[in-house]
Amino acid sequence: MSRKKIDLVLENVTVEAIAAEGNALTHVDGMVLFVGSAVPGDIVNVRVTKKKKNFMEGYITKIVEPSPDRLKPFCKHFGLCGGCKWQALPYRMQLQAKEQQVIDQLVRIGHLDIPQISPIIPSEKTTLYRNKLEFTFSKKRWIYPWEDPDSLSEEERLGLGFHVGKFFDKVLDIEECHLQREPSNAIRNFIRDYAIDNGLEFYDLRENKGFVRNMFIRTTDTGDVMLIMCFAYEDEPARVAMLDAIAEEFPEITSLHYVINTKLNDSISDQTCILYKGNEAIFETMEGLSFRIGPKSFYQTNSAQAYRLYSAARSLAGLTGKETVYDLYTGTGTIAQFVSSKASKVIGIEYVPEAIEDAKDNARRNGITNCEFFAGDMKDVLNAKFISAHGHPDVMILDPPRAGIHPAVADVILAAEPSRIVYVSCNPASQARDLQILCSKYRITAVQPVDMFPHTQHVENICALELIPEEERTSPETIQQD
Repeated sequence: MSRKKIDLVLENVTVEAIAAEGNALTHVDGMVLFVGSAVPGDIVNVRVTKKKKNFMEGYITKIVEPSPDRLKPFCKHFGLCGGCKWQALPYRMQLQAKEQQVIDQLVRIGHLDIPQISPIIPSEKTTLYRNKLEFTFSKKRWIYPWEDPDSLSEEERLGLGFHVGKFFDKVLDIEECHLQREPSNAIRNFIRDYAIDNGLEFYDLRENKGFVRNMFIRTTDTGDVMLIMCFAYEDEPARVAMLDAIAEEFPEITSLHYVINTKLNDSISDQTCILYKGNEAIFETMEGLSFRIGPKSFYQTNSAQAYRLYSAARSLAGLTGKETVYDLYTGTGTIAQFVSSKASKVIGIEYVPEAIEDAKDNARRNGITNCEFFAGDMKDVLNAKFISAHGHPDVMILDPPRAGIHPAVADVILAAEPSRIVYVSCNPASQARDLQILCSKYRITAVQPVDMFPHTQHVENICALELIPEEERTSPETIQQD
């Protein structure tokens, strides 16, 4: 049964405020209306795409009168590309919205008692701040409304770029991206043109067929460049010719890898990355420390802002040099080694074995002898037996994926009762959920938002917690609000 199409356009609607998920909101006849790419103060016409009992969603068809705060987007792909949705919003307003998002998630949704939050730490760079981007090949790129699909040749339908928001199989061909320094754009455009000129089959995201599939570009502030080319099957002559052409055109690529990925998804976390030319890894530096980044290693994608994030986390940990610190979800051991000079011993745990090997290598090269690293699923590795063997944690630092921590991990943390916890999160919603559990024994002492991704709705947040003395845990002052 097909859904009935909504035929409703609302005219001369005044946008009131920024909302969640990068949208803005207003009220029409007592109902909340969410609209994308809008700035508070805009007067717009909106086509409604979803209408429920208490809210509607839609998109702008016409800006009748722009807000005095509205900026001209700097990217030609704005509005279709799934990223940088807040280009029209002044940066100060972006920061205000992110602070409010943290408060809403922790207090209004999480019902947590929090102190006055610290002002968000802004990013010094608002463009060219990313050190990693992924681009997808598509046999059927996104067709612009002004294009005639029937007049396009097969070659003109090919694209290499980013997914269009809410469409898994739609890729917007990107000519210029303002997120990563050169040679990122030059490499991507050369690879797209080479593939077209040499008749290489672009991937069909619906049929799961094609040769060239996706690619990753990683850069560092030290000048290293890594390229990972992903192919859907092995065709050695075509693969070798393509990789040789790339290496010849871009001698600045210091680490060139390829992957043969026959799976139905594009993730390479479970794939073998094969070094084709150059160094096995690239390197980033932070406060005199050098970090090895392999093709599958996690490293914060805003390098400069990662330093501010880790500095804030270290400060909130309150280390004196005597503590045993557990760094959960340690990645390549960046936080663990960053705090190691202020601790007696640091234990790092991470799911990805390759990242742990990078962490161990980093520690050796940095001359750090008080860090130990272990690979495995957190809920399986971190248990009472592990803690008994490696020492009771005085401080735990958590930096989990967006989904947050597993309930079993929370149980182990509560049983271990470290004096302090520093929870770093890229998703305040899952962070709020986890804090509800941890606050049965802890109180939140500090909240520090950090902007890692300008022009997006995403915000990183740090919460510091201290163990509540057992005799105080049942007192009214320490019970979280319902």
